[in-house]
Amino acid sequence: MKPERPVDLIVVGAQKAGTTALFDYLGDDPAFVRSDVKEVHAFDVEDPAAPTPDLAAYAAHFPDRPGVRVEATPIYIYWPGALERIAATCPGVRLVLLLRDPVQRAWSHWRMETARGAETQPFAGCIRRGRQRLFEAEPFGFHREFSYVERGFYGDQVERLFSLFDPADVLIARAEDLDADPAAVLSRLAAFAGTPPPPPVRPRRVHVGEPAPIPAEDAAFLRQVYTPDQARLKALTGISWDG
Repeated sequence: MKPERPVDLIVVGAQKAGTTALFDYLGDDPAFVRSDVKEVHAFDVEDPAAPTPDLAAYAAHFPDRPGVRVEATPIYIYWPGALERIAATCPGVRLVLLLRDPVQRAWSHWRMETARGAETQPFAGCIRRGRQRLFEAEPFGFHREFSYVERGFYGDQVERLFSLFDPADVLIARAEDLDADPAAVLSRLAAFAGTPPPPPVRPRRVHVGEPAPIPAEDAAFLRQVYTPDQARLKALTGISWDG
């Protein structure tokens, strides 16, 4: 019989911040029961007025065995209404948020969308005038593919997260730290989830580094764009990329 709350732990973001590597790591730990697909997309609906998710269908994504049930859908931290739906339908759930230097995250996101063929415009334009495309999208101001800059406003996202969930029920870590010392991050996660210490780590590539560097002019532009939000994030969490 499936439990009333179908999930115990959700990795809510951020995109291009090591969530795939983390999900793979948890597959090595028998204390965790992963969803049958990494990104279930149960809570990021297109219509904010849509009915609440079908929890029975959601529960069906998790093998019926003991353990901490976990899924990872990194758009949840960004998409409007997703966190609110989680809070309303999964009381007591705990959340994990991986963050990556927002400048590098934006560059990696654009490279991914370009490789997939969803993006045809140069990065320089996408992070400047190209942001106007989000105001032609539904929901207004949000876009699944072209949100290179917007997904990096972590301070705003974390403030919203903390308004909905007790900060004690949220674990925030940097992708760079998962890359450099996965055992330490996984040990933090095990303590947070109340599971035994994790098994020995088989390192995965977190893809923190990029094969092509971001153009210096674009990096400097984005640093300036993110400065106020980064100060907000540091005040909320102590996390920064000050160098």
